[in-house]
Amino acid sequence: MSVFNDSVLYPCFLLTGFSGLESRYGLISLPIFLVYAISVAGNITILFIIRTEPSLHQPMYYFLSMLAFTDLGLSTTTLPTMFSVFWFHAREISFNGCLVQMYFIHVFSIIESAVLLAMAFDRLVAIRAPLRYAAILTNDIIIGIALAITGRALALVFPASFLLKRLQYRPVNILSYPFCLHQDLIKTTVSSRRVSSIYGLVVVICSMGLDSVLLLLSYILILGTVLSIASRTERVKALNTCISHICAVLTFYTPMIGLSMIHRYGQNASPFVHVFMANVYLLVPPLMNPIVYSVKTKQIRDRILKKFNQQKV
Repeated sequence: MSVFNDSVLYPCFLLTGFSGLESRYGLISLPIFLVYAISVAGNITILFIIRTEPSLHQPMYYFLSMLAFTDLGLSTTTLPTMFSVFWFHAREISFNGCLVQMYFIHVFSIIESAVLLAMAFDRLVAIRAPLRYAAILTNDIIIGIALAITGRALALVFPASFLLKRLQYRPVNILSYPFCLHQDLIKTTVSSRRVSSIYGLVVVICSMGLDSVLLLLSYILILGTVLSIASRTERVKALNTCISHICAVLTFYTPMIGLSMIHRYGQNASPFVHVFMANVYLLVPPLMNPIVYSVKTKQIRDRILKKFNQQKV
């Protein structure tokens, strides 16, 4: 009886990869590792270029640095358990370890959503009030925005861990993904999950829900300003400054919406689809953001090429 009680007090969680494909985990892990390596290399490159180029010490690139740092955090938080599952078939994770990973995955996701909103505000100010751009987005304002973004994410997700701690679980609980997510942990509880579910919904509404609405509003204002510009060349030039950011927004929100739809309406969908979409949601944005900004942002692209040419010489 005491053994059973100890198991319930300290439940064990089993992570899940692609069920039925265990014999091919070695092959499956190769593209995952490649995505991780490109993500880390790309985001470190973005941070290095912005840090070492004084001409890039501007609000737009400060926000881009925040995005790159957040993507590094998201990748670093997610990949350890994914590699343990796909490389070593080690599925077991402690309850506290699972809570820590869940906390940081959701913190970095909320931070990324807020950074994308801050970048939209940056583009809005640059297009609507270009002469006051430097006066509005001072270094102190940018630091304040960064602290507010981080503080909101930490504060919103922090209570979720304590609410999950109060729930009761089976001695062994099987999760749906090779990492820990709040909505997945809730499904394993054997006690009432009402409070935790409601709080999870509140967190989503107060973070990504609010951010997406403000993002949409920002682009409505940007579009209205662009359409009021008389010169067609200037209109195109103004819109081009937003292309990279629009790609980053779509890269972040499209997988998230897809995962939410499958989680809500795809009960009959294959477990492979659930795991695949969850991996896309967490792996694709850190991979694509540095690629998009390196290709579409001339200042970043030119500095990267300049660094490579210097190394060749």
